[in-house]
Amino acid sequence: HVQKIVRPKYILPESERIVIADLPSLPIPRSNVGPGLLAQIMVGKFVDHNPFHRQIQQFKRQGVDIAESTMNDWFSGTCRLLEPLYDRLKQRVQQTDYLMGDETPIPVLTNDKPNATHKGYHWVYLAPLEKLVCFDYRQGRGREGPEEFLKDVHCALQTDGYAVYNSFEKPGKIMLLSCMAHARRKFDQAKDGDRERAEQALKLFQALYEIEREAREQDLSYEERKTLRQNKSVERLNELEAWLKENIIQVLPKSAIGGAIAYTL
Repeated sequence: HVQKIVRPKYILPESERIVIADLPSLPIPRSNVGPGLLAQIMVGKFVDHNPFHRQIQQFKRQGVDIAESTMNDWFSGTCRLLEPLYDRLKQRVQQTDYLMGDETPIPVLTNDKPNATHKGYHWVYLAPLEKLVCFDYRQGRGREGPEEFLKDVHCALQTDGYAVYNSFEKPGKIMLLSCMAHARRKFDQAKDGDRERAEQALKLFQALYEIEREAREQDLSYEERKTLRQNKSVERLNELEAWLKENIIQVLPKSAIGGAIAYTL
């Protein structure tokens, strides 16, 4: 369909000046693209993983010819429109008292290296209680990114064992928490090198996971879950620590099982 916009034009007799009604509010100034099409393009790219080139071809088959430069301009304009929403999301994530953090590499095209990519990083912060996720893009994996993101944050921060996070633990500001899933994963990966020890460790982890399953099945409150962990999980953790200290002196430090034990300790 064609949307027709009628803008009445009048002459003001007293000033002999012409006035014309304003255009309706448009997402991108001096562009006739509507919000529905912009939403479709963005969802196609970022949710359905449908690149702009492929979307352009799909539009052509429907008799709509959109230049690649136009599509890129629409994309940039939509990103600018979303910036206040992103800033508010970032603010809410930074105000929580419990965060999970991790970083993941992403290939990035740059103008200085035509037809080549460099490795950028998405530093991802999850506020699990609020179910909010914030992606903070940085060009590298150094401490500068999280240092800036976390400078005014007061929370418990749960991460893997990447050394960069260690410098952020500050009394009364950030308390670092480790991730049991990362520790367990290393023992699972060590089964090919030392199956007996790896399976012993995995059984100790399984005992902890059983306690967590019990908490979920009973739909316990946070305080009730804390009490359950104090009564049952602490004993299992002490048992795990004793096993780790006993076995770390019996394995090669650079072996997979040695690395898993050292990481967990």
